[in-house]
Amino acid sequence: MSRGLLIVLIVIAVLVVGIGAWAVSINNQLVVLDQNVGEKWAQVQNVYQRRADLIPNLVETVKGFATQERTVLEEVTRARASASSIQLTPEALNDPKALEKFQAAQNQLSGALSRLLVTVERYPELKSNQNFLALQSQLEGTENRITVERRNFNQAVRDYNTRLRLFPGSVVARVSGYQPKAFFEAAPDAATVPKVKF
Repeated sequence: MSRGLLIVLIVIAVLVVGIGAWAVSINNQLVVLDQNVGEKWAQVQNVYQRRADLIPNLVETVKGFATQERTVLEEVTRARASASSIQLTPEALNDPKALEKFQAAQNQLSGALSRLLVTVERYPELKSNQNFLALQSQLEGTENRITVERRNFNQAVRDYNTRLRLFPGSVVARVSGYQPKAFFEAAPDAATVPKVKF
């Protein structure tokens, strides 16, 4: 074997090992980013569960004061059941339709809670009840947590999707079967300014 052929074989071997190491590095980065998206989604679900756990207490407290407001209370209960029945696993985050369905159920629950809190305005003794005030404060805090966790989730999705699209890593992502993830989007009517009447 000639010395020139040996050098060519060594160069080819170094290139193959280098490209293999690069592909493994890109794949490992994608695994880390994918796991981060899953962890952020788990936090979103955690705060939604916290809200779902608070709602029965809120409904029972309001029920004691506002027995004639059955329809609003039943609407909140139905919306909670609907929102709680839809579980979205990290694997299902690759399906934008599944995420859209989950968001719609959560938006329905948010709307029902808003209507309940507007209804409560008719009951001054309820508004001063310590249990109700504590529950209302917990719900407000939970809604803020939901907003923060949605933002964190969207940042993780952005990082993941960006890494998927960057060349030449996009080649490794395509070969490894990584798919873009959907962002959590605002409800279609979120841009509409609510009307306040006194």
